[in-house]
Amino acid sequence: MEDARIFIKGNEAVAYGAMDAGCRCYFGYPITPQNEIPEFMSKALPQAGGAFVQAESEVAAANMLLGAAATGIRSMTSSSSPGVSLMQEAISYMAGSDIPGVLVNMTRGGPGLGDINPSQADYFQAVKGGGHGDYRTLVLAPSTCQEAYDLTRQAFDLAFAYRNPVLVLGDAILGQMKEPVRRAEPRAKDPAEAGQWRLDGAKGREQRILKSLFLADGALAAHNLRLMEKYQAMRAETRAEAWDTDDAKLVVVAFGSIARIVKTAVRALRARGLKVGLFRPITLFPFPEHDLRELAKAGKAFLTIEHNMGQMVEDVRLAVCGLADSDFYPALPGNIPTPDEFEAAILKSLEGRA
Repeated sequence: MEDARIFIKGNEAVAYGAMDAGCRCYFGYPITPQNEIPEFMSKALPQAGGAFVQAESEVAAANMLLGAAATGIRSMTSSSSPGVSLMQEAISYMAGSDIPGVLVNMTRGGPGLGDINPSQADYFQAVKGGGHGDYRTLVLAPSTCQEAYDLTRQAFDLAFAYRNPVLVLGDAILGQMKEPVRRAEPRAKDPAEAGQWRLDGAKGREQRILKSLFLADGALAAHNLRLMEKYQAMRAETRAEAWDTDDAKLVVVAFGSIARIVKTAVRALRARGLKVGLFRPITLFPFPEHDLRELAKAGKAFLTIEHNMGQMVEDVRLAVCGLADSDFYPALPGNIPTPDEFEAAILKSLEGRA
């Protein structure tokens, strides 16, 4: 591939990332603001020898994802907030059955139907497990179109490494903005990478069973213990960006597209001599609690800014508990925040700090 960049939307970057990761099955249902993803995949997948299906609903799409992924094929779905809510049962079944797959949520305002403008109010759903039972999904939160491409590619590798669903959490800002993106060399993935668990017909071998139903005495307890150990192992994938935090008196914690707006505000305040930094979680699960705690040990104060009424701030406060606390500023879903708004919030949090 030529070393060149392409100028594309965040949604298109997700689609390119999936294709270049070897995704060959997509199942989805239209919903704004992520429609460029299925539109792209409807053209690209058949040309690559793959399959695109516009399902009759998000419920159907998620269960089709489960079925295709069980055969070891790199598969994905995408939607936006209320659509992702409908997918949660199937995601729980996939986690309970050790089935890898990729889900993209370009979030919009809620609760309910809300509007089509951006929001980060799906944080709890994403990181706590939106369906039933004790399960987790790896959650990656891109902040740029390049990261939307890179993290979507990586999501497929992580899904197969851990045999678990992986969620890429964006929003309407990321999905609809355009930026230059540099693609990596596409790689074809053979279903044989799935090894001895994929369902490919049992002729000439012992049957394989992928299930989330365990009725024998002690079987479910043992299964949940094994899953918990897997989720603990996922902590090796923790990632975050620390920007100008070394000398900062106040560290602002933000993720995704909001972190970009926060960074603009932080730059402006640092130009005025104020010691402010930015900490951006890239993995929302596993949450980079160790890195935050190290900043708290260094005596930093914290302000969490989110495009919701207060969700990630709970994880920030848990991470620094006993050492510090975190102020909170909500950018309300339904409004598009500006750097000036965040500058005012940061200045207020700085008041009275030495």
